[in-house]
This record gives sequence, C-alpha cells and structure tokens, in this order.
Amino acid sequence: MKEFKFTINGNVYSVEVQGVEGTQASLEVNGTPYEVEIERKTKASKTPTLVRPAIKAEIKPEISKKEGGSAHPILAPLPGSIMSLAIQKGDIVKKGDLLLIMEAMKMENKVLADRAGVVEKVLVSSGDAVLQGDILMEIV
Repeated sequence: MKEFKFTINGNVYSVEVQGVEGTQASLEVNGTPYEVEIERKTKASKTPTLVRPAIKAEIKPEISKKEGGSAHPILAPLPGSIMSLAIQKGDIVKKGDLLLIMEAMKMENKVLADRAGVVEKVLVSSGDAVLQGDILMEIV
C-alpha cells in the first residue's frame, strides 16, 4: 500500500502499511509483520460559536383556550433524540416558534410550531429517544 522510511536514534526503518481497518493497522517493519492499534484524536470544530445578546422579554399575547377544543399533536419528523426543550406546559406559542431541538442523523433539527396555541402536554424530555411519528407534545 504505502511505504515510509523512518530514522529513529540513527536506525533506519522501512515501514510498509498493508491495510487499515477502523483502529487496527497491518504493518511490515523491515520485513516483520505487525498488527497495531491506531489512536485517533477527535478534531475540534473550526466552526465559531455565535454569542448573541440576551433577548428582552416580550409580552406574550393572551390566547384564550376554548372549551372542547381538540389538541393538535406535534410529531417527531425523524427518529432521533431530544437535545433541548424551548417551551414547557402552559406556554403560549405562535406559528413558527421553536418548540425543541432534536438530533437526528448527527444533525441538529429544530421542531417549530405549525400553529398558534397553548402547550397542553409535553410528552418528552431532554435525552429521550423518539421514533418518526411519535407525539412530542400537544398544542390546543
């Protein structure tokens, strides 16, 4: 595969990398075969973290709950795990408000309210694993 020449303390070593699978590598050093484990360090993200100033508390509009109204379920769009909740039971939300953030396929996905209303039930918490179509919360 690849050949390298190393000089360590004046000694020359001819190293041939035969193959790498996961963290195991097959090497041949001066004709002698070796199986070695590779230690890989995870690279720190080069993406900068955005720091935004705190948002001033806004006055939430009054939304009256009608008797006999049916609850509207908010469903999980993908299988994944809940990272954080942005709302709690009793909060007033409007269409497009952030409800929660979930991780699916190694990506953060924002779940937004698809209608205005009052959060009636929150059926998940941070760290919960959910399947596609699971009911996360209900809005009335």
